Amino acid sequence: MTEEMAILVTVDENYLEPLETMLFSLREHHLNQRMTIWLIHEEIPETKLEKLQQLIDSFGWQLAPVAVTQYIFKEAPTVTRYPKEMYFRLLCGKILPKEVERILYLDPDLLVINSLNPLWELDLEGKLLAAASHRGVTNITNSLNQLRLNTDHPYYNSGVMLIDLEKARETISIEAINETIDRYGPYLLLPDQDVLNHLYGKYVKEVPDDVWNYDARKYVSYLAKSMGEYDIHQVMNQTAIVHFCGKPKPWKEKSDTRFTGLYLDYVHRLKHYKQQHKLVKE
Repeated sequence: MTEEMAILVTVDENYLEPLETMLFSLREHHLNQRMTIWLIHEEIPETKLEKLQQLIDSFGWQLAPVAVTQYIFKEAPTVTRYPKEMYFRLLCGKILPKEVERILYLDPDLLVINSLNPLWELDLEGKLLAAASHRGVTNITNSLNQLRLNTDHPYYNSGVMLIDLEKARETISIEAINETIDRYGPYLLLPDQDVLNHLYGKYVKEVPDDVWNYDARKYVSYLAKSMGEYDIHQVMNQTAIVHFCGKPKPWKEKSDTRFTGLYLDYVHRLKHYKQQHKLVKE
Protein backbone atom coordinates (compact mmCIF):
# COMPACT_ATOMS: atom_id res chain seq x y z
CA MET A 1 0.00 0.00 0.00
CA THR A 2 1.34 3.42 -0.97
CA GLU A 3 1.13 6.57 1.12
CA GLU A 4 -2.23 8.11 1.91
CA MET A 5 -3.83 9.83 -1.05
CA ALA A 6 -5.44 13.25 -0.62
CA ILE A 7 -8.45 13.83 -2.88
CA LEU A 8 -10.12 17.21 -3.38
CA VAL A 9 -13.74 17.70 -4.41
CA THR A 10 -15.70 20.96 -4.57
CA VAL A 11 -19.45 20.55 -4.96
CA ASP A 12 -22.79 21.86 -3.77
CA GLU A 13 -25.60 19.67 -2.48
CA ASN A 14 -27.03 19.14 -6.00
CA TYR A 15 -23.98 17.11 -7.00
CA LEU A 16 -23.75 14.83 -3.99
CA GLU A 17 -25.24 11.78 -5.76
CA PRO A 18 -22.77 11.95 -8.69
CA LEU A 19 -20.02 12.58 -6.14
CA GLU A 20 -20.95 9.37 -4.31
CA THR A 21 -20.81 7.42 -7.59
CA MET A 22 -17.41 8.88 -8.42
CA LEU A 23 -16.06 8.06 -4.96
CA PHE A 24 -17.47 4.54 -5.15
CA SER A 25 -15.65 4.00 -8.46
CA LEU A 26 -12.48 5.33 -6.81
CA ARG A 27 -12.93 2.91 -3.94
CA GLU A 28 -13.44 -0.08 -6.26
CA HIS A 29 -9.92 0.39 -7.68
CA HIS A 30 -8.19 1.35 -4.41
CA LEU A 31 -9.47 -1.18 -1.89
CA ASN A 32 -6.30 -1.12 0.22
CA GLN A 33 -5.51 2.57 -0.22
CA ARG A 34 -5.76 5.07 2.62
CA MET A 35 -7.63 8.19 1.50
CA THR A 36 -8.63 11.57 2.86
CA ILE A 37 -11.45 13.20 0.91
CA TRP A 38 -11.24 16.97 1.27
CA LEU A 39 -14.62 18.54 0.48
CA ILE A 40 -14.63 22.30 0.05
CA HIS A 41 -18.17 23.67 0.02
CA GLU A 42 -20.19 26.70 0.97
CA GLU A 43 -23.40 25.51 2.60
CA ILE A 44 -24.15 21.81 2.23
CA PRO A 45 -26.69 20.90 4.95
CA GLU A 46 -25.30 18.95 7.88
CA THR A 47 -27.79 16.11 7.36
CA LYS A 48 -26.50 15.54 3.82
CA LEU A 49 -22.89 15.72 4.96
CA GLU A 50 -23.67 13.04 7.55
CA LYS A 51 -24.89 10.66 4.81
CA LEU A 52 -21.72 11.26 2.82
CA GLN A 53 -19.71 10.75 5.99
CA GLN A 54 -21.36 7.36 6.55
CA LEU A 55 -20.50 6.21 3.03
CA ILE A 56 -16.88 7.31 3.29
CA ASP A 57 -16.58 5.78 6.77
CA SER A 58 -17.71 2.46 5.27
CA PHE A 59 -14.81 2.69 2.81
CA GLY A 60 -12.38 3.09 5.72
CA TRP A 61 -11.48 6.58 4.53
CA GLN A 62 -11.53 10.03 6.13
CA LEU A 63 -13.88 12.84 5.13
CA ALA A 64 -12.57 16.34 5.78
CA PRO A 65 -15.26 18.92 4.95
CA VAL A 66 -14.23 22.58 4.83
CA ALA A 67 -17.03 25.17 4.80
CA VAL A 68 -15.96 28.31 2.95
CA THR A 69 -17.60 31.72 3.03
CA GLN A 70 -14.71 34.18 2.76
CA TYR A 71 -13.33 33.12 -0.65
CA ILE A 72 -16.18 34.37 -2.82
CA PHE A 73 -15.10 35.81 -6.16
CA LYS A 74 -16.08 39.36 -6.98
CA GLU A 75 -18.52 39.44 -9.92
CA ALA A 76 -17.60 35.87 -10.88
CA PRO A 77 -19.69 34.67 -13.83
CA THR A 78 -21.43 31.94 -11.84
CA VAL A 79 -24.47 30.45 -13.48
CA THR A 80 -26.38 27.23 -12.88
CA ARG A 81 -23.90 25.10 -14.81
CA TYR A 82 -20.87 26.70 -13.17
CA PRO A 83 -21.64 27.35 -9.48
CA LYS A 84 -19.15 29.22 -7.37
CA GLU A 85 -18.05 26.00 -5.70
CA MET A 86 -16.07 25.32 -8.86
CA TYR A 87 -13.85 28.31 -8.06
CA PHE A 88 -12.81 26.91 -4.72
CA ARG A 89 -10.35 24.57 -6.43
CA LEU A 90 -8.43 27.59 -7.73
CA LEU A 91 -7.84 28.73 -4.16
CA CYS A 92 -7.53 25.32 -2.54
CA GLY A 93 -3.97 26.10 -1.49
CA LYS A 94 -5.23 29.06 0.54
CA ILE A 95 -8.18 27.14 1.97
CA LEU A 96 -6.68 23.79 2.95
CA PRO A 97 -4.31 23.36 5.93
CA LYS A 98 -0.64 23.98 5.24
CA GLU A 99 0.28 20.43 6.20
CA VAL A 100 -1.51 19.24 3.04
CA GLU A 101 1.26 19.54 0.45
CA ARG A 102 -0.17 17.70 -2.56
CA ILE A 103 -3.73 16.97 -3.61
CA LEU A 104 -5.55 15.32 -6.49
CA TYR A 105 -8.63 17.23 -7.61
CA LEU A 106 -11.41 15.18 -9.24
CA ASP A 107 -14.65 16.40 -10.81
CA PRO A 108 -17.77 14.58 -9.60
CA ASP A 109 -18.87 13.74 -13.17
CA LEU A 110 -16.23 11.10 -13.81
CA LEU A 111 -15.50 7.44 -13.21
CA VAL A 112 -12.26 5.95 -11.98
CA ILE A 113 -11.76 2.65 -13.81
CA ASN A 114 -8.12 1.87 -12.98
CA SER A 115 -5.59 2.83 -10.32
CA LEU A 116 -4.68 6.49 -9.82
CA ASN A 117 -1.45 5.72 -7.98
CA PRO A 118 0.82 6.43 -10.99
CA LEU A 119 -0.72 9.90 -11.26
CA TRP A 120 -0.59 10.51 -7.52
CA GLU A 121 3.11 9.60 -7.47
CA LEU A 122 3.96 11.65 -10.58
CA ASP A 123 7.03 13.88 -10.41
CA LEU A 124 5.73 17.36 -11.21
CA GLU A 125 9.28 18.50 -12.01
CA GLY A 126 8.74 21.86 -10.34
CA LYS A 127 5.42 22.57 -12.04
CA LEU A 128 2.36 23.94 -10.24
CA LEU A 129 0.09 21.11 -11.32
CA ALA A 130 -0.47 18.30 -13.79
CA ALA A 131 -3.47 18.24 -16.12
CA ALA A 132 -4.55 16.94 -19.53
CA SER A 133 -5.56 18.71 -22.72
CA HIS A 134 -8.38 17.42 -24.93
CA ARG A 135 -6.73 18.14 -28.27
CA GLY A 136 -8.93 16.00 -30.52
CA VAL A 137 -7.90 14.95 -34.02
CA THR A 138 -7.48 18.37 -35.64
CA ASN A 139 -6.54 20.43 -32.54
CA ILE A 140 -8.80 23.24 -33.82
CA THR A 141 -10.56 23.79 -30.48
CA ASN A 142 -7.22 24.02 -28.71
CA SER A 143 -6.01 26.67 -31.17
CA LEU A 144 -9.21 28.71 -30.78
CA ASN A 145 -8.85 28.67 -27.00
CA GLN A 146 -5.26 29.88 -27.29
CA LEU A 147 -6.45 32.78 -29.42
CA ARG A 148 -9.41 33.57 -27.15
CA LEU A 149 -7.34 33.55 -23.95
CA ASN A 150 -4.09 34.93 -25.39
CA THR A 151 -1.99 31.88 -24.47
CA ASP A 152 0.67 29.83 -26.26
CA HIS A 153 0.21 26.51 -24.44
CA PRO A 154 -2.38 23.74 -24.74
CA TYR A 155 -5.82 24.35 -23.25
CA TYR A 156 -5.99 22.22 -20.12
CA ASN A 157 -9.10 20.61 -18.70
CA SER A 158 -9.46 21.40 -15.01
CA GLY A 159 -11.57 18.33 -14.17
CA VAL A 160 -8.54 16.30 -13.08
CA MET A 161 -5.55 18.08 -11.55
CA LEU A 162 -2.64 16.94 -9.42
CA ILE A 163 -1.71 20.10 -7.50
CA ASP A 164 1.44 21.03 -5.64
CA LEU A 165 -0.22 23.02 -2.86
CA GLU A 166 2.99 24.62 -1.66
CA LYS A 167 3.51 26.12 -5.12
CA ALA A 168 -0.19 26.99 -5.35
CA ARG A 169 0.09 29.04 -2.16
CA GLU A 170 3.04 30.91 -3.66
CA THR A 171 1.65 31.35 -7.17
CA ILE A 172 -2.13 31.63 -7.20
CA SER A 173 -3.51 35.02 -6.26
CA ILE A 174 -7.12 35.95 -5.60
CA GLU A 175 -6.33 39.46 -6.83
CA ALA A 176 -5.11 38.13 -10.20
CA ILE A 177 -8.17 35.89 -10.48
CA ASN A 178 -10.55 38.78 -9.77
CA GLU A 179 -8.71 40.98 -12.26
CA THR A 180 -8.99 38.31 -14.96
CA ILE A 181 -12.71 37.83 -14.29
CA ASP A 182 -13.30 41.60 -14.45
CA ARG A 183 -11.31 41.94 -17.67
CA TYR A 184 -12.36 38.81 -19.57
CA GLY A 185 -15.75 38.06 -18.01
CA PRO A 186 -17.78 38.13 -21.29
CA TYR A 187 -15.24 35.81 -22.97
CA LEU A 188 -15.10 33.18 -20.23
CA LEU A 189 -16.95 30.19 -21.67
CA LEU A 190 -15.86 27.80 -18.91
CA PRO A 191 -15.05 30.40 -16.26
CA ASP A 192 -12.73 28.71 -13.76
CA GLN A 193 -11.09 26.56 -16.44
CA ASP A 194 -10.50 29.64 -18.60
CA VAL A 195 -9.04 31.55 -15.66
CA LEU A 196 -6.77 28.61 -14.84
CA ASN A 197 -5.47 28.45 -18.41
CA HIS A 198 -5.04 32.19 -18.83
CA LEU A 199 -3.18 32.78 -15.58
CA TYR A 200 -1.47 29.50 -14.76
CA GLY A 201 -1.42 27.31 -17.88
CA LYS A 202 2.29 27.97 -18.36
CA TYR A 203 2.95 26.24 -15.03
CA VAL A 204 1.19 22.99 -15.99
CA LYS A 205 2.83 19.63 -16.64
CA GLU A 206 0.78 17.91 -19.34
CA VAL A 207 -0.35 14.32 -18.87
CA PRO A 208 -2.03 12.16 -21.55
CA ASP A 209 -5.78 12.64 -21.62
CA ASP A 210 -6.48 9.16 -22.96
CA VAL A 211 -5.17 7.81 -19.65
CA TRP A 212 -5.95 10.48 -17.04
CA ASN A 213 -8.88 12.47 -18.41
CA TYR A 214 -10.62 10.53 -21.19
CA ASP A 215 -13.46 12.59 -22.69
CA ALA A 216 -16.40 10.16 -22.83
CA ARG A 217 -17.94 12.04 -25.77
CA LYS A 218 -14.98 11.46 -28.06
CA TYR A 219 -14.50 7.72 -28.42
CA VAL A 220 -14.41 7.99 -32.22
CA SER A 221 -11.86 10.79 -32.01
CA TYR A 222 -9.51 8.77 -29.79
CA LEU A 223 -9.94 5.77 -32.08
CA ALA A 224 -9.12 7.82 -35.18
CA LYS A 225 -6.14 9.58 -33.59
CA SER A 226 -4.65 6.22 -32.61
CA MET A 227 -5.23 4.73 -36.08
CA GLY A 228 -7.78 2.33 -34.63
CA GLU A 229 -5.63 1.05 -31.77
CA TYR A 230 -7.26 2.76 -28.77
CA ASP A 231 -10.51 0.82 -28.87
CA ILE A 232 -12.85 0.00 -25.99
CA HIS A 233 -10.58 -2.83 -24.83
CA GLN A 234 -7.64 -0.43 -24.56
CA VAL A 235 -9.81 2.08 -22.70
CA MET A 236 -10.77 -0.50 -20.07
CA ASN A 237 -7.18 -1.71 -19.71
CA GLN A 238 -5.22 1.54 -19.85
CA THR A 239 -7.51 4.48 -19.09
CA ALA A 240 -7.74 5.44 -15.42
CA ILE A 241 -10.37 8.19 -15.62
CA VAL A 242 -13.39 8.50 -17.91
CA HIS A 243 -14.72 12.07 -17.73
CA PHE A 244 -18.31 12.81 -18.74
CA CYS A 245 -17.69 16.31 -20.04
CA GLY A 246 -20.56 18.39 -21.40
CA LYS A 247 -24.21 17.40 -21.46
CA PRO A 248 -26.29 15.36 -20.99
CA LYS A 249 -24.67 13.83 -17.93
CA PRO A 250 -24.74 10.01 -17.73
CA TRP A 251 -27.22 9.97 -14.84
CA LYS A 252 -29.76 11.81 -17.03
CA GLU A 253 -32.32 9.90 -19.13
CA LYS A 254 -31.22 11.59 -22.38
CA SER A 255 -27.67 10.27 -22.04
CA ASP A 256 -27.02 7.34 -24.37
CA THR A 257 -23.33 7.14 -25.17
CA ARG A 258 -20.88 4.27 -25.39
CA PHE A 259 -20.01 4.83 -21.71
CA THR A 260 -23.47 5.53 -20.26
CA GLY A 261 -23.98 1.85 -19.47
CA LEU A 262 -20.65 1.70 -17.66
CA TYR A 263 -21.66 4.67 -15.52
CA LEU A 264 -25.09 3.23 -14.72
CA ASP A 265 -23.45 -0.05 -13.70
CA TYR A 266 -21.50 1.83 -11.01
CA VAL A 267 -24.73 3.56 -9.93
CA HIS A 268 -26.46 0.19 -9.49
CA ARG A 269 -23.46 -1.35 -7.72
CA LEU A 270 -23.36 1.59 -5.31
CA LYS A 271 -27.06 1.12 -4.58
CA HIS A 272 -26.49 -2.55 -3.70
CA TYR A 273 -23.41 -1.63 -1.64
CA LYS A 274 -25.48 0.81 0.41
CA GLN A 275 -28.14 -1.82 1.00
CA GLN A 276 -25.57 -4.38 2.10
CA HIS A 277 -23.96 -1.92 4.51
CA LYS A 278 -27.33 -0.61 5.73
CA LEU A 279 -26.60 2.91 4.50
CA VAL A 280 -30.13 3.38 3.19
CA LYS A 281 -33.47 3.28 4.92
CA GLU A 282 -35.43 0.07 4.48
